[in-house]
Amino acid sequence: MTAPPGKRTARRRYITVCALLWLPPGLGLATMVLLFSERGMSLAAIAGLFAAHSLTVAALELPTGGLSDVLGRRPVLAVAGALNVVAFTLIAVGTTAWLLTAGMVLMGVARALASGTAEAWYVDTVQACSGPDVELRTGLARGGTVTSAALAAGLLLGGALPWLLGLGPDLGARLSEATSGTVLPLSVPLLLGAALRIVFVAYVLAALREPPRPPATLRSVLRGVPVIVLDGLRLGGRDTVVRRVLLGAAAAGSALAAIELLVPGRTVALTGATGSGAMVYAALSCAGFVCSGVGSHLAPLTARIAGSGERAVLVGLAAGAGGLLLLGVTASSVHPAATALAVVGFGLVYLGLGAAAPNENDLLHRRVAGAGRATALSVQSLAQQLVGALTGLAVGALRPGPVPWLLTSAVLLSGALLWRGRSQERAVRVTGV
Repeated sequence: MTAPPGKRTARRRYITVCALLWLPPGLGLATMVLLFSERGMSLAAIAGLFAAHSLTVAALELPTGGLSDVLGRRPVLAVAGALNVVAFTLIAVGTTAWLLTAGMVLMGVARALASGTAEAWYVDTVQACSGPDVELRTGLARGGTVTSAALAAGLLLGGALPWLLGLGPDLGARLSEATSGTVLPLSVPLLLGAALRIVFVAYVLAALREPPRPPATLRSVLRGVPVIVLDGLRLGGRDTVVRRVLLGAAAAGSALAAIELLVPGRTVALTGATGSGAMVYAALSCAGFVCSGVGSHLAPLTARIAGSGERAVLVGLAAGAGGLLLLGVTASSVHPAATALAVVGFGLVYLGLGAAAPNENDLLHRRVAGAGRATALSVQSLAQQLVGALTGLAVGALRPGPVPWLLTSAVLLSGALLWRGRSQERAVRVTGV
């Protein structure tokens, strides 16, 4: 097997993988709901399609993390990319409920397979070439920045493509007519996403060389995956730092769920129309990804100023809680000043969470062995998703107004306060690149 790349090369390849991994979801996010509506799906049916995706991810998050730890990062990422090619194509051209459901389920399987796998490859590779004490925070921060930038760029490009196809000679209408309605203008961003997934698979196979690992057999996979999954679950119970990371991720999931559920209604109330409200929400989402990227980029600086990764997590989550507080105190007003404060609060949530995540993951990777790294990241992701889902149910049961925002702010602040005390373990000195 070809030797794994050096630290700087690994960082560059990891950043490239992050861009290729997250640009297609940004493209799909811009048009997927509208495409389903054009296909005749009701709002309830669309909610069911997204529920199929979410439940698939939740069910497979831990087993696929274990699979990555047993089989290796590169083959699992390549399979995830290949499944996404099929999923994006089915969603783009599917005209029946079962085809669209199949596409969403396959997308969920691919999301579970890819969850944490690229990050695990990066950490494995740099530790293999530079030792277990190598600085990780900068690479993780840059990966987070590129992820946010890819989502923002995909959202803008995906939203613009159908509009551009309708200009001039109306290529969108011609395309729809030529394919008997199979390919709509709203399908084009998803088809572009499928093409980018092919590029992703080729890059993963060509560039992501791994440290050698024992050859896997069917028997070793069937025996190894459950053991690694159980070890990952136990780790959160016996390690204080890992437990704080998991609880911090859960608190962040609560904050994001509140924003996704409550902000669209506020933009519609602000603009007075559903269409314009959706446009404002899309612009806000793009700005949120940008703020998250800026926060990720500033994560190493935050750790240096705060004095440690633990204190940087405290600062980031507390800033996010402050942003939710601003959204809460302005929830009952559409005054321009209140709206401006709400926008600041929205950006502050993403900025704070973006700054906290690389520092949390740096702490996590220093407590987890390489054999269970992807599983630990899957446990973290699962905690965020499950608490986000529970928050969605709770927020949906409450009356709109300040209360849901204030409760979610309290949850995120609680996650921040977990990091007040210094870890009993030896602190890791914060350094630059």
